[in-house]
Amino acid sequence: MIIDSTAVTIRAHAKINLDLRVLGTRVDGFHELRTVFQAISLHDTLTFLPAEGPFTIDCDMSSFPLDRTNLIWKAADALWRALRRAGTVRDVLVRVDKQIPMQAGLGGGSANAAAALMGLARFWHLHVRPAQLTDVAATLGADVPFFLSGGTALGLGKGDEIYPLADLAPHWIVLVVPGFGVSTADAYGLYEADRRLDRTLRPEPQYVPGPWPSRAAQMVNDLEGPIARRHPEIDQMKATLRRAGALAAAMTGSGSTVFGLFQRRRDAVAAVEALSGSGWRALATESLGRDDYARRARPRPLRTPSPRARRLARKPRID
Repeated sequence: MIIDSTAVTIRAHAKINLDLRVLGTRVDGFHELRTVFQAISLHDTLTFLPAEGPFTIDCDMSSFPLDRTNLIWKAADALWRALRRAGTVRDVLVRVDKQIPMQAGLGGGSANAAAALMGLARFWHLHVRPAQLTDVAATLGADVPFFLSGGTALGLGKGDEIYPLADLAPHWIVLVVPGFGVSTADAYGLYEADRRLDRTLRPEPQYVPGPWPSRAAQMVNDLEGPIARRHPEIDQMKATLRRAGALAAAMTGSGSTVFGLFQRRRDAVAAVEALSGSGWRALATESLGRDDYARRARPRPLRTPSPRARRLARKPRID
């Protein structure tokens, strides 16, 4: 095992979907998609520390999995096997500062997986071509490849075929997160149930305002209707955002987060304040273009923690 004496930290940025169309079912059982991804500044932070022993993930959030089901663990294992290294990954502690809500359609797990690939490549001093990381990323989840480049991008196939688009003009984004989550599997299950009953109605298009040349995004999400039918809060959150001044509002990904676009920061902050008594969690973030994303999501070295700090980092979590 290669052990680096320098810790590495990296940001794992979330995303929203400016558009998500379900085009049909593929022969492999997955859904054929056309979606427009948009990177945002909201992020988790992953820190990779040298620590003797089995590969370990640590996080203060009690609901965050620390075992092999975690995409960070799967990413580390997949990268190690792709490099044809012997044995299993070890002597690495990954500390996760979790800020992206889970089961919210914001891509937190996939962002963590992509960040793990980039962070470990730096931590292990690997000279890995971008295409190699993309190939590994595609084995971990449909939208993981997007998080290697960020910005604004078209996703085709399962969402794993990524084509850069002209970056969305800078926007402030208000995220509204209800008290329930929706898993990706459940979201597509609801979509299929409605499709069989011929109840899959698309929302009205909402063209993204401002000088942006792409017409690929119309703020239509084919998963929104089936989820809103079971969770009326989705429509309520959209209406609340529009009343608060959002230029457009839609559900992102498989839900349950709804987002609104704002051109001015002060309007986004005012919307968050207006939502403070709603019972929903509201927060303001901003869109990230590809260049800004590359700068913010770059792995960075940290000074090696002291032995005492490493021991504290490995202290078992008490749930």
